Amino acid sequence: MSLPKLLFFSALLLVLSYACDSVNVHAMPTAATPVSNNTITLPITKHFNFTGSAGKILQHDQARIRALHARGIASATGTAPPLTPDVGNIPIENALATYNVINHYVRHASQDLLIVDSGSANTWVGAEKPFVHTSTTRELPNSMSVVYGNGAWMSGMEYEDTVVLGSGMTVPGQYFGVASSTYHFEGFDGVLGLGPGDLTIGTLSPDKTSLILTVTDNLYFQDIISSYVLSISFEPPIDGPVVNGELTFGGTDPTKFVREILFAPITTASPSSSYFGVDQGVRYGFETLLSNNPGIFDTGTSLILLAADAFNNYISLAGAEYDSVTTLYRITPEGYENLQSLFFTINGVEFDFIPNAQIWPVRPDVEHNRGSNEYVYLIIGNLGTISGSGMDVVLGMMFIERFYTVFDLENRQVGLAATPFTGSITN
Repeated sequence: MSLPKLLFFSALLLVLSYACDSVNVHAMPTAATPVSNNTITLPITKHFNFTGSAGKILQHDQARIRALHARGIASATGTAPPLTPDVGNIPIENALATYNVINHYVRHASQDLLIVDSGSANTWVGAEKPFVHTSTTRELPNSMSVVYGNGAWMSGMEYEDTVVLGSGMTVPGQYFGVASSTYHFEGFDGVLGLGPGDLTIGTLSPDKTSLILTVTDNLYFQDIISSYVLSISFEPPIDGPVVNGELTFGGTDPTKFVREILFAPITTASPSSSYFGVDQGVRYGFETLLSNNPGIFDTGTSLILLAADAFNNYISLAGAEYDSVTTLYRITPEGYENLQSLFFTINGVEFDFIPNAQIWPVRPDVEHNRGSNEYVYLIIGNLGTISGSGMDVVLGMMFIERFYTVFDLENRQVGLAATPFTGSITN
């Protein structure tokens, strides 16, 4: 059975800019001593936008990663980011729409839905609902422009105001973009960028060399949270859209994981080093696919992507065949019974991605499920480049739904822990 046509809207590149348009990348503020053990938790929801027949999920993810690769290189080398999206010949409206959204307000002006994106660092509003100025809103002299690998983009002006996220998380003096023009943001008001702040360099004009402090930066530097940490918890949703996750700023939520959090340092390999990237090995059953290669965690990617050589080995071992309609690979129900675990070795620790986690989820609210009884679809995809590119693995939302994920910005490391859903049979 084919997957329905989907309206693109996966993770983009933007961070809520706030009072820091003069902060240079080499002169970040010094963090004050935390005054208390404060954390702030916000609920987030996974959304799918279905608009018809077959979708090009894999091509969407590949286009996004090409853009992240280019932006990561630009961030690492101090050059300007690409000004046009690298979309190839991919129809944007055919891509999977995976959104993680939260309520957002500027004072009393409601901006209801923001896309949560760990692969970008700009925050902006105004895509769906017009931005409402308040008495405290201050327009800044810079314009802001951000493009995305999936073909979406925004342009507008930079502003400062007090921002409220969720039911009451207040961020004073936040810089953010207000869009005057956008493309492919139907149904959403903007983006909450959660990636490293260096990714904002080059998104302002005429000041192309300064970075914008992210919401996480601002919360920490103002002692609103006590630790320079962002944690993400998801569970595989059965019905959608539904609140199936949370963001925790300033620490972790022990109720969301069942074992200790194990950390790995951010990789030194570019461009993964510009994101939440770590070195990792990958094996299928007893067969090694990658030895110790750089890869990233990305909430804006739907699938798990492996370098082409590793992916081809995986497909061969799994006995999978390509489905041209869905762009996913598929196996028979008998093949699923023989499917082996994928093991991701990160800082010497193996994380077991069980066979059930590797297949397209059954969701009663959409027709594609795992297709018919004839085939089972895999959520492992081809990155499109061979290993050695500096970004050989992308662990997207299908992975993050199985493991509690911690981004420790102060110590430049990523943590993972098992959850009640790590080994669950939910697909």
